[in-house]
Amino acid sequence: MRARTALTALVLSAALALPGASALAASCGNTSFDAWLADFKKEAAGKGVSQTAIDAGLNGVTLDQAVLSRDRSQKVFSQSFEEFSGRMVPPRLARGSNMMKQYGSVLSRIEERYGVPGEVLVAIWGLETDFGVNTGKFPTIRSLATLAYDCRRADQFRAELMDALRIVERGDLTPAEMRGAWAGEIGQTQFMPSSWMKFAVDFDGNGRRDLMHSAPDVLASTANYLASYGWQRGKDWEPGSPNFAVLQQWNKSEVYARTVAYFATQLAHAP
Repeated sequence: MRARTALTALVLSAALALPGASALAASCGNTSFDAWLADFKKEAAGKGVSQTAIDAGLNGVTLDQAVLSRDRSQKVFSQSFEEFSGRMVPPRLARGSNMMKQYGSVLSRIEERYGVPGEVLVAIWGLETDFGVNTGKFPTIRSLATLAYDCRRADQFRAELMDALRIVERGDLTPAEMRGAWAGEIGQTQFMPSSWMKFAVDFDGNGRRDLMHSAPDVLASTANYLASYGWQRGKDWEPGSPNFAVLQQWNKSEVYARTVAYFATQLAHAP
């Protein structure tokens, strides 16, 4: 689901006018991309990332002009709740209900551990990527390197690129597996690499935190994210509730958070 990509990027764009821009000059696009990348490799090594992960992730990476074009052509999200929810929820309701049944036992175990109901997790899953169908096709490390090289939000994306290398180093994904949205979100609920490192869990017990392919890992990691931001077990998630504020930690757009809440309520009442 590309809406969250755009919405996330809009929130990130608030950092356009960072103070101390001159301090960033040495670390973003005032040199060639190859020279910048060589410096970044040294920085990654200095921060303890293995040379194997650095080489696997960054060797041969090139600038992606398509990512820069998308970053510069973002439009303000202006749909109303009625428009957005009306477009997004009805086509996904039947499949969402089926997912509730298919993963019922997994969702029950997740709620027992994290306190987040399955309806909320399935609603987010459906809105983000159509339940894992549309996770994005941009090579994540290339996208992040491009945005880190660009001077608009260099510090933020340098940190995300570093965490992407740590995901590779930890063995969760290979660089080739890391494909997602243009702004670097990956997995079936579109985690940025920093969120992956903080909140991804191995719920299926296979030794990997795999938010690309494992539905139990996807759903449990999403629950862990929400729980870490203060989700209150057994409480409502409608607008005005404390749990609605947690949904806005997932996505700051009130329209998006209201759509998640509405979708979850519809799933709770589905036969």
